[in-house]
Amino acid sequence: MERGATLAVCLLCWSCSVVSAIQRADMFPYGLLSGDSILTEGDDETSRVLTLPKPLYFYNSLFTQLYVATNGIISAQDLPMEKQYVDDGFPTDFPVVAPFLADIDTSGGRGQIYYRVTETPSVLNKVSQEVHRGFPDAKFTPTHAVVATWENVAPYEEQTRTNGPSNKVNTFQAVIGYDETDSYVLFLYPEGGLNFFGTRPKESYNVEIELPARVGFSRGEVTFLIFSRTEGPHYSVTGDEQSVKNLYQVGNTGIPGVWLFHTGNRYSFDNIVPASVGGLLATLPTGGLLLDTTTPEYGEFEGYPYNTFEPDYPLTGEDAEFQPAPAGGERSESLRPASPDAPSSPSQDYGRQGSLPSDPRYSVEPAERQYVPYAPESVEERGAQQTPEQQPQVPLEVVDVYPPHRNEPRLSPGGHVVSVDEEDVDFDTGVIQYTTENKETCARFQQQCSQNAFCSDYATGFCCHCQPGFYGNGRHCLPEGAPQRVSGKVSGTVTVGSTPVTLNNIDLHAYIVVGDGRAYTAISEVPEPVGWALMPVAPIGELFGWLFALELPNSQAGFKTAGAEFTRRAEIIFHPGNEHLSILQTGRGLDDHNHLTVDTVVTGSVPFLPPGSEVTMEPFKETYQYYPSVATSSSVREFSVVSAERGSESFSFQLKQNISYRDCTHGNRAAAVETLQITMERVFVMYVKEERILRYAITNKISPVGAEPGTGTGGINPCYAGNHDCDTTAQCIPQEGQAFQCQCATGYRGDGRNCYDIDECAEGLGSCGAHAQCMNLPGSHRCQCQSGYEFGYDGRTCVDVDECSSSPCHANARCINGLGSFQCQCQPGLYGDGFFCSPQEGQTVRPRSQCEQHRDSLQSGVDLSGQPSVGAFIPQCDSDGRYRQLQCHGSTGHCWCVDIRGQERGGTRTPPGTAPRDCDRPDEPERPQTHCEHHRDGVQTTSPEGYPLLGVFVPECDANGQYRQLQCHGSNGHCWCVDSRGQERAGTRTPPGSSPVDCDRPVEPERPKTHCEQHRDGVQTTSPEGYPLLGVFVPECDANGQYASLQCHGSIGHCWCVDSRGQERAGTRTSPGAAPTDCDRPVEPERPQTHCEHHRDRVQTTSPEGYPIAGAYVPQCDANGHYTPLQCHGSTGHCWCVDNRGQERGGTRTSPGTQPKDCDQPDEPVRPKTHCEQHRDGVQTTSPEGYPLLGAYVPQCDANGQYTSQQCHVSTGHCWCVDNSGQERTETRTPPGTQPKDCDTPDEPEVPKTHCEQHRDRVHSTSPEGYPPPGAYVPQCDANGEYAPLQCHSSTGHCWCVDNRGQERGGTRTPPGTQPKDCDRPDEPERPKTHCEHHRERSQTTSPEGYPIVGAYVPQCDANGQYTQLQCHGSSGHCWCVDNRGQERAGTRTPPGSSPVDCDKPVEPERPKTHCEHHRDRVQTTSPDGYPIVGAHVPQCDAQGQFLPQQCHGSTGHCWCVDSRGQERAGTRTPPGSSPVDCDRPVSVAPTQRPESVCERWRISLIEHYGGTPDPKQYVPQCESDGQFSPVQCYGETTYCWCVDQDGREVPGTRSHDVVKPACLPSVAPPTARPLPRPNVTPPPNADVTLLYAQGQKIGALPLNGTKLDATRSKTLLTLHGSIVVGLAYDCKDNQVFWTDLSARTINRASVVQGAEPEILINTNLVSPEGLAVDVKRRLMFWVDSTPDLIESANLDGSGRKTLFDKDLVNPRAIIVVSSTGTLYWTDWNREAPKIESGSVDGQNRRVVVSDGIGLPNALTYDSSSGQVCWADAGTKRLECISPDGSGRRVIHSNLNYPFSLVYYRNHFYYSDWRRDGVIAVSKDSSQFTDEYLPDQRSHLYGIAIATNGCLSGSH
Repeated sequence: MERGATLAVCLLCWSCSVVSAIQRADMFPYGLLSGDSILTEGDDETSRVLTLPKPLYFYNSLFTQLYVATNGIISAQDLPMEKQYVDDGFPTDFPVVAPFLADIDTSGGRGQIYYRVTETPSVLNKVSQEVHRGFPDAKFTPTHAVVATWENVAPYEEQTRTNGPSNKVNTFQAVIGYDETDSYVLFLYPEGGLNFFGTRPKESYNVEIELPARVGFSRGEVTFLIFSRTEGPHYSVTGDEQSVKNLYQVGNTGIPGVWLFHTGNRYSFDNIVPASVGGLLATLPTGGLLLDTTTPEYGEFEGYPYNTFEPDYPLTGEDAEFQPAPAGGERSESLRPASPDAPSSPSQDYGRQGSLPSDPRYSVEPAERQYVPYAPESVEERGAQQTPEQQPQVPLEVVDVYPPHRNEPRLSPGGHVVSVDEEDVDFDTGVIQYTTENKETCARFQQQCSQNAFCSDYATGFCCHCQPGFYGNGRHCLPEGAPQRVSGKVSGTVTVGSTPVTLNNIDLHAYIVVGDGRAYTAISEVPEPVGWALMPVAPIGELFGWLFALELPNSQAGFKTAGAEFTRRAEIIFHPGNEHLSILQTGRGLDDHNHLTVDTVVTGSVPFLPPGSEVTMEPFKETYQYYPSVATSSSVREFSVVSAERGSESFSFQLKQNISYRDCTHGNRAAAVETLQITMERVFVMYVKEERILRYAITNKISPVGAEPGTGTGGINPCYAGNHDCDTTAQCIPQEGQAFQCQCATGYRGDGRNCYDIDECAEGLGSCGAHAQCMNLPGSHRCQCQSGYEFGYDGRTCVDVDECSSSPCHANARCINGLGSFQCQCQPGLYGDGFFCSPQEGQTVRPRSQCEQHRDSLQSGVDLSGQPSVGAFIPQCDSDGRYRQLQCHGSTGHCWCVDIRGQERGGTRTPPGTAPRDCDRPDEPERPQTHCEHHRDGVQTTSPEGYPLLGVFVPECDANGQYRQLQCHGSNGHCWCVDSRGQERAGTRTPPGSSPVDCDRPVEPERPKTHCEQHRDGVQTTSPEGYPLLGVFVPECDANGQYASLQCHGSIGHCWCVDSRGQERAGTRTSPGAAPTDCDRPVEPERPQTHCEHHRDRVQTTSPEGYPIAGAYVPQCDANGHYTPLQCHGSTGHCWCVDNRGQERGGTRTSPGTQPKDCDQPDEPVRPKTHCEQHRDGVQTTSPEGYPLLGAYVPQCDANGQYTSQQCHVSTGHCWCVDNSGQERTETRTPPGTQPKDCDTPDEPEVPKTHCEQHRDRVHSTSPEGYPPPGAYVPQCDANGEYAPLQCHSSTGHCWCVDNRGQERGGTRTPPGTQPKDCDRPDEPERPKTHCEHHRERSQTTSPEGYPIVGAYVPQCDANGQYTQLQCHGSSGHCWCVDNRGQERAGTRTPPGSSPVDCDKPVEPERPKTHCEHHRDRVQTTSPDGYPIVGAHVPQCDAQGQFLPQQCHGSTGHCWCVDSRGQERAGTRTPPGSSPVDCDRPVSVAPTQRPESVCERWRISLIEHYGGTPDPKQYVPQCESDGQFSPVQCYGETTYCWCVDQDGREVPGTRSHDVVKPACLPSVAPPTARPLPRPNVTPPPNADVTLLYAQGQKIGALPLNGTKLDATRSKTLLTLHGSIVVGLAYDCKDNQVFWTDLSARTINRASVVQGAEPEILINTNLVSPEGLAVDVKRRLMFWVDSTPDLIESANLDGSGRKTLFDKDLVNPRAIIVVSSTGTLYWTDWNREAPKIESGSVDGQNRRVVVSDGIGLPNALTYDSSSGQVCWADAGTKRLECISPDGSGRRVIHSNLNYPFSLVYYRNHFYYSDWRRDGVIAVSKDSSQFTDEYLPDQRSHLYGIAIATNGCLSGSH
């Protein structure tokens, strides 16, 4: 089926599904049960490296590992601190997949983040289906998937700014699927999953801004040319907050909330490619995200239950959405018109006061007040009053033709009256006496127009006209370009043959893609045989094609004429049977969703069609004639029927029809005779027997008669051809030639190709007034009056309903109406609730209560026997009609307590068989739900009617909420035992009817699965629906788990016998239908092979052509399989004696041609081995199994043990002469097959050695004892000294081909024992090396002399390059098992000498880490020197990995109790030195425990910062008992105090150094400045040179010892709470430090002496002060302000401020001053054009120093020794220097991390690094990192400066 056909089929199949976003249950499985890891809680956490089993292509780059981060991203490299990216837009500096990049914080249990890499088939199949949905042509089968899920995660919120967390949480998911060449990414946003759409920057400096989340992809920085790096490609999905809000409302896969992207390819990939299916609004299958489908290209239609659409219907275009009215006719009867045929006079239509508007969006009147629509069949003049009997009917053939009206006036909106002189108009028509007094005007009847229309007055009345962007007849207007939906009912009686069939209000739904004229109609619950017989009656659906046909020039579709209220009558006469069928279709208007409502009545007879028939109707054209208020047509159609019973038959029918509607003639514009032609290009009909669905699909175009719309593209504009790519919610606007423009329909926004619904309600664009609720609709909205209100006369304003007018109260009660409600009061002397009153209390019958109504409504649901429906919960009511406090379910046995409304009280439910709760006792504090209760309550769902869903397993919990040991399935009767986690205990399941297992008895140790059972269970897989996969062979095992001796294939019928290992016994296989072999008959017992026979059979291999491999030694075995005592080499002719193990007996070897030894004679005394014999015996090694390694060269020795003069390599065939030491004599080597040299002739004169000979002789050295070192590779050279084409390693046995330079030719290496490559044949395409082969070659390195490096582990690979399961270290002797990635399987390593593990046996599953263990292992980090980092709390876990009930902080000494999740239990924390709380005893906690206040959190933070014991002079916030700040704050035990407001901010002018503390009141005026801790400058002692660094709220001091960083003497120089110190400078003359404060927007200074206080120099007109420099010589300071983009200067006391440069600056950051020359240098990291500039200190002589090859020049310094300016670049990652004139540029270091600030001192550069959060030293001479300092407090370091006791020579 072509794609177009599939599209049409799918669209029609889906014509009754419901638009909705995906639910959480539709997401990919996640959580611990799915094998996920959990990311540590926190504000900026990154997962451990997620190593990918196979590499992933992202863009066109290969990555092998991923990281999942808190802030909604996945990266291919370790992430920097969040401040470097979380508040920035795309692109990022590192590779990113961002489903929701924002500042997310999971601290305090606010959400979980799960992640895993998986090869699970169900997940991979799901990914594959989604990809093929969005990319139908993709050839993609994923091998792996990465699933990351952010569940209920919260935004970071600064608690000082709010009263607490907002409780807004988000849930979303990212799935990366990939194979060897491609990667695709899915973003999933479930309905209700996004509740915040952005986050506030942490460093926003009191500016109330919120950054929308970023969604998309970034490649990160890439190398540009050789000299620099540049940003890579990136792709953004969202751009503003609205686009983030749209994430779950729309999608690009056809499912709202599901987004798919092609993200990488191995060969070529420029940028991200989004999927595009059905525009951005399409429907979701009801059953979930993905279902099986026969149309994989358009899987989104699978949710529609009638999805068996197969015929070929080649439509073009995209898929569309469809949202029908609720099944079962849920449209309220009270909203229907009174009668489809009820007449209505014009005065009733236009002039009746109190009538409702025709737009039903404002129609909520009851039936008795409902507006009766115009009956179009009554054509009458305006104002005539006729009885129903007098009303003329328009005949099917109209003969009266009205003359045309000329000079049509221009429309005028509003109440404007078209200028007509009444004196010139004769209003006496002879039928109506018209006067201006009864003229209908817009002022009186505008409410009859659509809310999207304007009203125009004319001389004789008014007309409604749709506003621009809408179309219709004015009374009903729809947005241009939007798809339309129709719903309604079909009724009537149809006689098929002689059988009448009644259709009783069955559902009809239609969906029309207006942009290309496709109309899909589906009628459900159509019984046989009428379903088959109505297939030819396509005119039922043709009505919708006429209403919304694709308009060609000079034409208009029917809805513009008829609107939504019309009557269509059609008569069909079938030939040859002359059956008559009438069709009456009545348009009832637009419903609350702006959907057209049409009811259909069919009566008459139709021909019988055999079941299974197929009906084919050819395209045709039909001409419509238009008259005032009616359109008519007649035609003859032919159709063919193909059935199995009758074959092919031809039929026809004649169709006559008229469509009558309300026409407005006042505008002199609708009386002209007009003909238009409908072209129905494609007609498709079918009946689906299984679902009883009748379908029609028709493509319609309307044009002037004779116009040819064409069937191909040709020269027709795509808008008219219907093959444009505009969104289904967009209008195609034709332009010149083939050009066109896509414009989103009114109510939608986008680029026309992707349009998004505008939520008018959320954006405040709705038109609803008071007491009305705005309800968003696709493309529009509607207003709904609140309860107790109804729409008033204008149809737009909600007015109070006077309920008392309907006398709702008792006859003896008074009704009191109120706004939105009413009240009934019994008259004095009577008792009751006003609905029932009686003279005495409790007398007579009272009305039914809510409980009784609830009970009786459920009891009314009875089955055929009259009994109540089984399984329904029936509430119990007391004698007063109130809900009984204790309710019990009659079917399940559960009981619970309820409140007066019948709502269950939490924690009171008890299972069957247990004592119910005492409902009179007050509720105890509710125990948190256990895992079992969560499981139970999550599963036990009921239908909307209150019936439990059958087939669902509901776990049973005991009184404590723990799983009951015995669990039984209520539906299937199976029972089993579970452990404490609810996991089934193996071997305890019993089938229904059998006795359950005693779960208290210990389980018999389970027999491990046999090989057969593992084989069987591994193979017997089933499809997702539970059916076994056909064609799979499932082995049969007996009761003991052994292979049954006879095995048969269930699919093909073959049978055979197997041995105990399941291996087929030769000759026992029988074909299907033949008698199987008797497997119990003994087979001749086969003697097991002996060692000799194994040896012989293993070696004696043959080439692919069938020839034995020459040169291989084949041992000879006797009849019993033992080695024959005499062994001879068939190729060399040597013979020797062996022992019973096949080992050569020393001194028995004889050379070819000599008499072999008599091996039966005892050995003679052994003489000492000669050099040759030692060489020979040392080389001849065998494998661990005893087989010799093939390819090894074994020297030949004579009878005396001396080297024979001629040596030959038995594997390669080369021969050569040697001297008496075994050294090869030059020029004597001959290749195989040539005559060997005569070694007895003297050597010829020596020729110069070739490269091969030099290589060979250099390697072929000997040890001091004269033996050649084993393991050295000696190249083989031919007679001419050139490399032999085939080279073999004599020790390892590997062989390979080389070129003439001796370089190995790829793909020619063969392992020992295999046939070497034919090196004369050209190379075949080389198989890419596997991971194992890469690993092996990388490891198997040799020394420069050619010897392998001893001790290196070389992995072993099989013939396919995969890791062998068992790996052993050749040097250490350890062995272990590995997986297919070569990763060691835990618990399989064995030491040398012990038996290796059987790698085929499954490994006992390792218990996954618990939350406590994850927490502990993540926190417990150590310094580079191996010491633990002080101050970090390491949680303590028990043996099972659970949190210990009592936790203590190792640094601060605080102790507290925690719950099972590690959360601190309120009220249990004790300070150091006090007795901890007993965590086993309950702690009394107030029912409403308040959260920690800002003061308390700050206090705890500072105490931990001070190491748990603050100094008496250190500031610790003082808090009141309610957690608020104490009005008086002091430094420790000092009298240095001040007043603060309720937020802890200092009240200016209140500081006091006196003994008497200031008198502070809690209600002081709001402060104007933030509080500052005591400015206690504490310089390090005895430091001549100190490096000062800014770290957020402090300035640190790091002494230098020479050029080394002395971390032991580091101190905090100055604490500045609430500040963000960025720029730093030092005045060496006055020993003062200067800094910029980004938070307070100030410039400050302080003397570097003990106890000095800071001084604010400048605090006005600063926005973002960053870089700062001090001119020691001129006593000036300079700074940059990066928001207004200025460079300014001032005197060192803050006076004399002036602006130096304010032009051509984008992002200035660093600045330095060279005092000696009076020159300023600064950086501008403008991403578009970064640069470093200079200028004079007076603002003159500005010029660019460098602008090429830089990226993000953050840091700047001056090298006084060379006179160069140096900078550190966070973009290029380089540290460079350049002379001020632009010459002498050089790179000091090319691989920095993320530098921010830089300083130079004594041939060293020191820079602050944001990746390491520390100070790093780089030597200028060696260009190497020489030192590093990482402060204990981990946060970004900003500016740095050098402070000295005196000014250094050359100080700049």
